[in-house]
Amino acid sequence: MGYSEVNFDGIVGPTHNYAGLAHGNIASTANRSSLANPREAALQSLAKAWTVAEQGFPQAVFPPHDRPAVWALRAYGIPGSSDEEVIAKAARLSPDLLHAASSASAMWVANAFTMTPSCDTRDGRAHFTPANLQSKLHRWLEGPFTETLLKSIFPDTEVFFIHEPLRGGDAMSDEGAANHTRLCSDLNGPGLHLFVYGRSVFQENGPRPTRFPARQTLESVQALARNHQIPHHQFSFAQQSPHAIDSGVFHNDVISVGNRNFLLVHEDAYVEGKDALARLNTRFQNLTGKHLHLQLVARREIPLEEAVRTYLFNSQLFGDEEDGMLLLAPAECRESEFVAPWLDELISQPGNPLREVQFADLRQSMRNGGGPACLRQRVVLDETELHQMKGRLLLDETLYAELTAWICRHYRDRLGQDDLRDPQLLAESRTALDELTRILRLPALYPFQW
Repeated sequence: MGYSEVNFDGIVGPTHNYAGLAHGNIASTANRSSLANPREAALQSLAKAWTVAEQGFPQAVFPPHDRPAVWALRAYGIPGSSDEEVIAKAARLSPDLLHAASSASAMWVANAFTMTPSCDTRDGRAHFTPANLQSKLHRWLEGPFTETLLKSIFPDTEVFFIHEPLRGGDAMSDEGAANHTRLCSDLNGPGLHLFVYGRSVFQENGPRPTRFPARQTLESVQALARNHQIPHHQFSFAQQSPHAIDSGVFHNDVISVGNRNFLLVHEDAYVEGKDALARLNTRFQNLTGKHLHLQLVARREIPLEEAVRTYLFNSQLFGDEEDGMLLLAPAECRESEFVAPWLDELISQPGNPLREVQFADLRQSMRNGGGPACLRQRVVLDETELHQMKGRLLLDETLYAELTAWICRHYRDRLGQDDLRDPQLLAESRTALDELTRILRLPALYPFQW
Protein backbone atom coordinates (compact mmCIF):
# COMPACT_ATOMS: atom_id res chain seq x y z
CA MET A 1 0.00 0.00 0.00
CA GLY A 2 1.53 3.29 -1.10
CA TYR A 3 2.72 5.93 1.34
CA SER A 4 2.38 9.70 0.92
CA GLU A 5 4.15 12.50 2.75
CA VAL A 6 1.61 15.08 3.89
CA ASN A 7 2.91 18.48 4.94
CA PHE A 8 0.84 19.88 7.80
CA ASP A 9 1.26 23.65 8.05
CA GLY A 10 0.30 25.54 11.19
CA ILE A 11 -2.34 28.23 10.78
CA VAL A 12 -0.96 31.38 12.40
CA GLY A 13 -3.12 32.37 15.36
CA PRO A 14 -4.82 35.78 15.78
CA THR A 15 -2.45 36.81 18.61
CA HIS A 16 0.75 36.69 16.52
CA ASN A 17 3.06 39.22 18.17
CA TYR A 18 6.72 40.00 18.85
CA ALA A 19 7.33 39.48 22.56
CA GLY A 20 10.89 38.17 22.10
CA LEU A 21 10.28 35.15 24.32
CA ALA A 22 12.75 32.70 22.71
CA HIS A 23 16.23 33.26 24.16
CA GLY A 24 18.69 31.70 21.70
CA ASN A 25 16.54 32.60 18.70
CA ILE A 26 18.31 35.71 17.40
CA ALA A 27 15.48 36.96 15.18
CA SER A 28 12.94 36.59 17.97
CA THR A 29 14.90 38.61 20.50
CA ALA A 30 16.06 41.22 17.94
CA ASN A 31 12.45 42.09 17.05
CA ARG A 32 11.11 42.22 20.60
CA SER A 33 8.30 44.78 21.01
CA SER A 34 8.04 45.48 17.27
CA LEU A 35 4.58 45.91 15.83
CA ALA A 36 3.23 42.67 14.30
CA ASN A 37 0.64 42.11 11.60
CA PRO A 38 -1.29 38.89 12.41
CA ARG A 39 -3.38 39.08 9.23
CA GLU A 40 -0.32 39.33 7.01
CA ALA A 41 1.44 36.58 8.95
CA ALA A 42 -1.47 34.18 8.52
CA LEU A 43 -1.94 35.03 4.84
CA GLN A 44 1.78 34.64 4.10
CA SER A 45 1.99 31.22 5.72
CA LEU A 46 -1.23 30.04 4.09
CA ALA A 47 0.02 31.24 0.68
CA LYS A 48 3.19 29.23 1.22
CA ALA A 49 1.12 26.12 1.95
CA TRP A 50 -0.97 26.72 -1.17
CA THR A 51 2.20 27.04 -3.26
CA VAL A 52 3.07 23.51 -2.14
CA ALA A 53 -0.42 22.16 -2.84
CA GLU A 54 -0.53 23.75 -6.31
CA GLN A 55 2.54 21.75 -7.30
CA GLY A 56 0.88 18.46 -6.48
CA PHE A 57 2.38 17.73 -3.06
CA PRO A 58 -0.13 16.67 -0.37
CA GLN A 59 -0.70 19.64 1.92
CA ALA A 60 -2.83 19.98 5.05
CA VAL A 61 -3.38 22.57 7.77
CA PHE A 62 -3.06 22.31 11.56
CA PRO A 63 -5.33 24.50 13.73
CA PRO A 64 -3.92 27.18 16.06
CA HIS A 65 -4.21 27.10 19.85
CA ASP A 66 -6.57 29.20 21.95
CA ARG A 67 -4.71 32.33 23.02
CA PRO A 68 -4.44 34.06 25.42
CA ALA A 69 -4.28 30.83 27.44
CA VAL A 70 -6.48 31.98 30.32
CA TRP A 71 -6.29 28.54 31.92
CA ALA A 72 -2.53 29.02 32.34
CA LEU A 73 -2.93 32.48 33.87
CA ARG A 74 -5.38 31.03 36.40
CA ALA A 75 -3.04 28.10 37.11
CA TYR A 76 -0.28 30.55 37.94
CA GLY A 77 -2.38 32.45 40.46
CA ILE A 78 -3.97 35.24 38.45
CA PRO A 79 -7.51 35.60 39.88
CA GLY A 80 -10.68 36.78 38.23
CA SER A 81 -14.39 36.02 38.08
CA SER A 82 -14.27 36.19 34.27
CA ASP A 83 -11.63 35.46 31.65
CA GLU A 84 -11.54 39.16 30.76
CA GLU A 85 -10.81 40.06 34.38
CA VAL A 86 -8.00 37.49 34.51
CA ILE A 87 -6.35 39.10 31.49
CA ALA A 88 -6.69 42.60 32.95
CA LYS A 89 -5.12 41.48 36.24
CA ALA A 90 -2.34 39.58 34.46
CA ALA A 91 -1.48 42.73 32.49
CA ARG A 92 -1.10 44.58 35.79
CA LEU A 93 0.45 41.88 38.01
CA SER A 94 2.64 39.96 35.54
CA PRO A 95 2.79 41.33 31.98
CA ASP A 96 5.56 38.87 31.06
CA LEU A 97 3.28 35.99 32.01
CA LEU A 98 0.53 37.48 29.84
CA HIS A 99 2.98 37.71 26.93
CA ALA A 100 3.85 34.01 27.33
CA ALA A 101 0.17 33.03 27.56
CA SER A 102 -0.61 35.06 24.42
CA SER A 103 2.12 33.68 22.17
CA ALA A 104 1.07 32.32 18.77
CA SER A 105 4.20 30.13 18.63
CA ALA A 106 2.10 27.00 18.00
CA MET A 107 2.16 28.16 14.35
CA TRP A 108 5.59 26.49 14.13
CA VAL A 109 4.31 22.93 14.00
CA ALA A 110 7.78 21.54 13.29
CA ASN A 111 8.03 21.73 17.09
CA ALA A 112 4.56 20.33 17.77
CA PHE A 113 5.39 16.62 17.69
CA THR A 114 7.62 13.86 16.31
CA MET A 115 6.08 11.30 13.97
CA THR A 116 7.21 7.84 12.85
CA PRO A 117 5.35 6.15 9.95
CA SER A 118 3.90 2.68 10.38
CA CYS A 119 6.38 1.13 7.93
CA ASP A 120 9.18 1.94 10.41
CA THR A 121 7.59 0.71 13.66
CA ARG A 122 7.62 -2.78 15.11
CA ASP A 123 3.89 -2.71 15.94
CA GLY A 124 2.89 -1.45 12.48
CA ARG A 125 1.17 1.68 13.81
CA ALA A 126 1.96 5.32 13.06
CA HIS A 127 3.40 6.87 16.22
CA PHE A 128 3.10 10.51 17.34
CA THR A 129 4.64 12.15 20.41
CA PRO A 130 3.69 15.76 21.21
CA ALA A 131 6.79 17.73 22.14
CA ASN A 132 6.94 18.87 25.76
CA LEU A 133 8.85 22.05 24.77
CA GLN A 134 9.65 22.41 28.43
CA SER A 135 12.64 24.72 27.94
CA LYS A 136 10.37 27.75 27.21
CA LEU A 137 7.21 28.53 29.16
CA HIS A 138 5.26 29.93 26.22
CA ARG A 139 5.93 26.74 24.28
CA TRP A 140 5.49 24.31 27.17
CA LEU A 141 1.87 25.48 27.31
CA GLU A 142 1.29 23.90 23.87
CA GLY A 143 1.89 20.22 24.67
CA PRO A 144 -1.49 19.20 26.18
CA PHE A 145 -3.56 20.81 23.41
CA THR A 146 -1.31 19.36 20.70
CA GLU A 147 -2.09 15.94 22.16
CA THR A 148 -5.82 16.79 22.02
CA LEU A 149 -5.51 17.87 18.37
CA LEU A 150 -3.66 14.71 17.37
CA LYS A 151 -6.21 12.48 19.05
CA SER A 152 -9.01 14.35 17.27
CA ILE A 153 -7.38 14.07 13.84
CA PHE A 154 -5.97 10.54 14.24
CA PRO A 155 -8.45 8.85 16.62
CA ASP A 156 -8.21 5.18 15.59
CA THR A 157 -5.96 3.59 18.21
CA GLU A 158 -5.53 0.43 16.14
CA VAL A 159 -3.90 2.51 13.41
CA PHE A 160 -2.37 5.44 15.30
CA PHE A 161 -0.49 5.57 18.61
CA ILE A 162 -0.65 9.05 20.18
CA HIS A 163 1.80 9.18 23.07
CA GLU A 164 1.66 11.81 25.79
CA PRO A 165 4.49 14.37 25.92
CA LEU A 166 7.65 13.02 27.53
CA ARG A 167 7.77 13.49 31.29
CA GLY A 168 10.95 13.99 33.26
CA GLY A 169 11.66 17.71 33.28
CA ASP A 170 15.02 18.93 32.04
CA ALA A 171 16.35 15.44 31.29
CA MET A 172 13.60 14.82 28.74
CA SER A 173 13.54 18.24 27.06
CA ASP A 174 11.99 17.59 23.63
CA GLU A 175 11.55 20.14 20.82
CA GLY A 176 9.79 17.92 18.30
CA ALA A 177 10.51 17.24 14.63
CA ALA A 178 12.69 20.33 14.28
CA ASN A 179 15.41 17.97 15.51
CA HIS A 180 14.32 14.90 13.53
CA THR A 181 14.77 13.94 9.87
CA ARG A 182 13.58 10.78 8.14
CA LEU A 183 15.77 9.72 5.20
CA CYS A 184 14.80 7.00 2.72
CA SER A 185 15.33 5.85 -0.86
CA ASP A 186 11.60 5.33 -1.34
CA LEU A 187 8.63 6.42 0.81
CA ASN A 188 7.33 2.85 0.72
CA GLY A 189 10.61 1.43 1.98
CA PRO A 190 12.31 1.64 5.37
CA GLY A 191 13.50 5.00 6.63
CA LEU A 192 16.57 6.05 8.59
CA HIS A 193 15.69 8.43 11.42
CA LEU A 194 18.26 11.09 12.27
CA PHE A 195 17.69 12.45 15.79
CA VAL A 196 19.74 15.50 16.75
CA TYR A 197 20.33 16.67 20.31
CA GLY A 198 22.19 19.53 21.94
CA ARG A 199 23.35 18.05 25.24
CA SER A 200 23.19 15.06 27.53
CA VAL A 201 21.94 15.35 31.08
CA PHE A 202 23.53 12.12 32.30
CA GLN A 203 26.85 12.63 30.49
CA GLU A 204 27.68 15.89 32.23
CA ASN A 205 31.21 16.23 30.87
CA GLY A 206 30.13 16.35 27.24
CA PRO A 207 30.39 19.48 25.06
CA ARG A 208 27.80 22.21 25.70
CA PRO A 209 27.09 25.72 24.44
CA THR A 210 27.90 28.63 26.74
CA ARG A 211 25.88 31.52 25.28
CA PHE A 212 22.50 29.98 24.43
CA PRO A 213 20.68 26.91 25.80
CA ALA A 214 20.76 23.50 24.16
CA ARG A 215 17.07 22.61 24.13
CA GLN A 216 17.02 18.95 23.06
CA THR A 217 18.61 16.24 25.20
CA LEU A 218 20.14 12.94 24.19
CA GLU A 219 17.93 11.26 26.75
CA SER A 220 14.77 12.57 25.07
CA VAL A 221 15.66 11.35 21.57
CA GLN A 222 16.64 7.96 22.96
CA ALA A 223 13.22 7.75 24.62
CA LEU A 224 11.45 8.78 21.40
CA ALA A 225 13.22 6.07 19.37
CA ARG A 226 12.29 3.44 21.98
CA ASN A 227 8.68 4.57 22.43
CA HIS A 228 8.10 4.71 18.68
CA GLN A 229 9.40 1.13 18.40
CA ILE A 230 11.94 1.98 15.71
CA PRO A 231 14.35 -0.89 15.05
CA HIS A 232 17.87 -0.14 16.21
CA HIS A 233 19.37 -0.19 12.72
CA GLN A 234 16.90 2.49 11.58
CA PHE A 235 17.96 5.41 13.72
CA SER A 236 21.07 7.46 14.32
CA PHE A 237 21.94 10.18 16.83
CA ALA A 238 24.10 13.25 16.25
CA GLN A 239 25.00 16.07 18.61
CA GLN A 240 24.65 19.68 17.55
CA SER A 241 27.81 21.75 17.60
CA PRO A 242 27.86 24.02 20.67
CA HIS A 243 29.39 26.72 18.45
CA ALA A 244 26.40 26.46 16.12
CA ILE A 245 23.94 26.74 19.01
CA ASP A 246 25.80 29.77 20.36
CA SER A 247 25.54 31.29 16.87
CA GLY A 248 21.73 31.03 16.91
CA VAL A 249 21.14 27.47 15.66
CA PHE A 250 18.56 26.61 18.31
CA HIS A 251 17.18 23.62 16.33
CA ASN A 252 18.69 21.27 13.77
CA ASP A 253 16.31 22.57 11.08
CA VAL A 254 18.24 25.85 11.16
CA ILE A 255 21.43 24.10 10.02
CA SER A 256 20.29 21.00 8.07
CA VAL A 257 17.45 19.89 5.81
CA GLY A 258 16.87 16.46 4.34
CA ASN A 259 14.46 14.76 1.97
CA ARG A 260 14.43 11.16 0.74
CA ASN A 261 18.12 10.39 -0.05
CA PHE A 262 19.37 14.01 0.00
CA LEU A 263 20.78 15.88 2.98
CA LEU A 264 21.82 19.53 2.78
CA VAL A 265 23.92 20.37 5.83
CA HIS A 266 26.41 22.99 7.01
CA GLU A 267 29.90 21.81 7.96
CA ASP A 268 29.49 23.38 11.43
CA ALA A 269 26.31 21.45 12.21
CA TYR A 270 27.57 18.60 14.39
CA VAL A 271 30.15 17.95 17.10
CA GLU A 272 31.69 15.05 15.18
CA GLY A 273 31.53 16.91 11.87
CA LYS A 274 32.19 14.70 8.84
CA ASP A 275 32.50 11.60 11.02
CA ALA A 276 28.83 11.96 12.05
CA LEU A 277 27.81 12.26 8.41
CA ALA A 278 29.97 9.30 7.38
CA ARG A 279 28.29 7.16 10.04
CA LEU A 280 24.89 8.33 8.82
CA ASN A 281 25.80 7.46 5.22
CA THR A 282 26.98 3.99 6.22
CA ARG A 283 23.74 3.30 8.06
CA PHE A 284 21.74 4.56 5.10
CA GLN A 285 23.62 2.29 2.69
CA ASN A 286 23.19 -0.72 4.98
CA LEU A 287 19.45 -0.03 5.23
CA THR A 288 18.62 0.87 1.62
CA GLY A 289 21.53 -0.40 -0.47
CA LYS A 290 21.98 3.10 -1.88
CA HIS A 291 24.21 6.10 -1.19
CA LEU A 292 23.00 9.17 0.64
CA HIS A 293 23.52 12.39 -1.32
CA LEU A 294 25.34 14.58 1.20
CA GLN A 295 25.63 18.23 0.18
CA LEU A 296 28.04 19.77 2.67
CA VAL A 297 28.05 23.56 2.80
CA ALA A 298 31.43 25.00 3.76
CA ARG A 299 31.67 27.96 6.13
CA ARG A 300 33.81 29.78 3.55
CA GLU A 301 30.88 29.51 1.11
CA ILE A 302 28.11 30.48 3.52
CA PRO A 303 29.22 31.68 6.97
CA LEU A 304 27.25 30.30 9.86
CA GLU A 305 25.90 33.76 10.72
CA GLU A 306 24.52 34.14 7.18
CA ALA A 307 22.92 30.71 7.31
CA VAL A 308 21.11 31.78 10.48
CA ARG A 309 20.12 35.19 9.11
CA THR A 310 18.70 33.83 5.85
CA TYR A 311 17.40 30.50 7.19
CA LEU A 312 18.68 28.67 4.13
CA PHE A 313 18.50 25.35 5.97
CA ASN A 314 14.99 26.07 7.17
CA SER A 315 13.86 25.63 3.58
CA GLN A 316 11.56 22.80 2.52
CA LEU A 317 12.63 20.02 0.16
CA PHE A 318 10.13 18.21 -2.06
CA GLY A 319 10.16 15.53 -4.73
CA ASP A 320 12.59 12.77 -5.52
CA GLU A 321 15.87 12.18 -7.31
CA GLU A 322 14.26 10.83 -10.48
CA ASP A 323 12.09 13.88 -11.19
CA GLY A 324 14.38 16.39 -9.49
CA MET A 325 13.86 18.03 -6.12
CA LEU A 326 12.41 21.44 -5.35
CA LEU A 327 13.77 23.69 -2.60
CA LEU A 328 11.30 26.21 -1.17
CA ALA A 329 13.48 28.82 0.55
CA PRO A 330 12.84 32.06 2.45
CA ALA A 331 12.89 35.23 0.32
CA GLU A 332 15.89 36.35 2.38
CA CYS A 333 17.99 33.72 0.59
CA ARG A 334 17.31 35.36 -2.77
CA GLU A 335 18.62 38.66 -1.39
CA SER A 336 21.82 37.24 0.12
CA GLU A 337 25.16 37.83 -1.62
CA PHE A 338 26.33 34.47 -0.25
CA VAL A 339 23.27 32.23 -0.56
CA ALA A 340 21.77 33.30 -3.92
CA PRO A 341 24.85 32.57 -6.09
CA TRP A 342 25.56 29.39 -4.12
CA LEU A 343 22.06 28.09 -4.89
CA ASP A 344 22.44 29.01 -8.58
CA GLU A 345 25.65 27.03 -8.77
CA LEU A 346 24.23 24.06 -6.88
CA ILE A 347 21.26 23.47 -9.18
CA SER A 348 23.54 23.65 -12.22
CA GLN A 349 25.77 20.83 -10.97
CA PRO A 350 25.33 17.50 -12.84
CA GLY A 351 24.24 14.62 -10.67
CA ASN A 352 22.76 16.88 -8.02
CA PRO A 353 19.18 15.91 -7.01
CA LEU A 354 18.13 19.55 -6.59
CA ARG A 355 16.71 20.99 -9.81
CA GLU A 356 14.71 24.07 -8.82
CA VAL A 357 14.59 26.75 -6.14
CA GLN A 358 11.52 28.83 -5.30
CA PHE A 359 11.21 31.55 -2.68
CA ALA A 360 8.48 32.31 -0.14
CA ASP A 361 7.81 35.67 1.51
CA LEU A 362 7.35 34.79 5.19
CA ARG A 363 8.73 37.96 6.73
CA GLN A 364 6.17 38.08 9.55
CA SER A 365 7.20 34.61 10.67
CA MET A 366 10.90 35.17 9.93
CA ARG A 367 11.00 38.21 12.20
CA ASN A 368 9.95 35.89 15.02
CA GLY A 369 12.56 33.30 14.04
CA GLY A 370 10.57 30.82 11.95
CA GLY A 371 11.05 29.99 8.26
CA PRO A 372 9.25 27.66 5.82
CA ALA A 373 10.26 24.43 7.57
CA CYS A 374 9.31 25.75 11.02
CA LEU A 375 5.75 26.19 9.78
CA ARG A 376 5.30 22.58 8.66
CA GLN A 377 5.34 19.05 10.01
CA ARG A 378 5.87 16.02 7.77
CA VAL A 379 3.43 13.16 8.30
CA VAL A 380 3.97 9.97 6.28
CA LEU A 381 0.76 7.94 5.91
CA ASP A 382 -0.39 5.02 3.80
CA GLU A 383 -3.69 5.10 1.92
CA THR A 384 -5.68 3.52 4.75
CA GLU A 385 -4.24 5.90 7.34
CA LEU A 386 -4.90 8.88 5.11
CA HIS A 387 -8.56 7.91 4.88
CA GLN A 388 -8.68 7.46 8.66
CA MET A 389 -7.74 11.12 9.15
CA LYS A 390 -10.60 13.20 10.52
CA GLY A 391 -11.54 16.74 9.56
CA ARG A 392 -11.34 18.77 6.40
CA LEU A 393 -7.63 19.50 6.61
CA LEU A 394 -6.24 18.68 3.16
CA LEU A 395 -5.77 21.96 1.33
CA ASP A 396 -7.54 22.42 -1.99
CA GLU A 397 -8.60 25.53 -3.90
CA THR A 398 -11.94 25.81 -2.11
CA LEU A 399 -10.50 25.43 1.39
CA TYR A 400 -7.69 27.86 0.56
CA ALA A 401 -10.26 30.48 -0.49
CA GLU A 402 -12.37 29.89 2.63
CA LEU A 403 -9.40 30.15 4.97
CA THR A 404 -8.17 33.31 3.23
CA ALA A 405 -11.59 34.93 3.66
CA TRP A 406 -11.75 33.73 7.27
CA ILE A 407 -8.39 35.34 8.07
CA CYS A 408 -9.40 38.62 6.45
CA ARG A 409 -12.64 38.68 8.46
CA HIS A 410 -11.16 38.00 11.88
CA TYR A 411 -7.50 39.01 12.09
CA ARG A 412 -6.09 42.39 13.02
CA ASP A 413 -3.55 44.06 10.75
CA ARG A 414 -1.48 45.39 13.67
CA LEU A 415 -0.77 44.06 17.13
CA GLY A 416 1.62 45.40 19.76
CA GLN A 417 2.40 44.30 23.30
CA ASP A 418 -0.15 46.68 24.82
CA ASP A 419 -2.89 45.16 22.68
CA LEU A 420 -2.54 41.82 24.47
CA ARG A 421 -4.36 43.28 27.49
CA ASP A 422 -7.36 44.20 25.36
CA PRO A 423 -10.30 41.90 26.35
CA GLN A 424 -11.73 42.40 22.88
CA LEU A 425 -8.74 40.49 21.45
CA LEU A 426 -9.81 37.44 23.46
CA ALA A 427 -13.35 37.71 22.09
CA GLU A 428 -12.10 38.16 18.52
CA SER A 429 -9.77 35.18 18.76
CA ARG A 430 -12.41 32.86 20.19
CA THR A 431 -14.97 33.89 17.60
CA ALA A 432 -12.42 33.15 14.88
CA LEU A 433 -11.46 29.74 16.29
CA ASP A 434 -15.08 28.76 16.83
CA GLU A 435 -15.76 29.43 13.15
CA LEU A 436 -12.55 27.64 12.13
CA THR A 437 -13.63 24.35 13.74
CA ARG A 438 -16.74 24.44 11.56
CA ILE A 439 -14.74 25.21 8.41
CA LEU A 440 -12.36 22.34 9.16
CA ARG A 441 -15.21 20.04 10.25
CA LEU A 442 -13.56 19.26 13.56
CA PRO A 443 -15.28 18.63 16.91
CA ALA A 444 -15.38 21.30 19.61
CA LEU A 445 -11.67 21.44 20.43
CA TYR A 446 -11.22 24.54 22.52
CA PRO A 447 -12.04 24.90 26.23
CA PHE A 448 -14.40 27.82 25.58
CA GLN A 449 -16.48 25.56 23.31
CA TRP A 450 -17.18 22.96 25.98
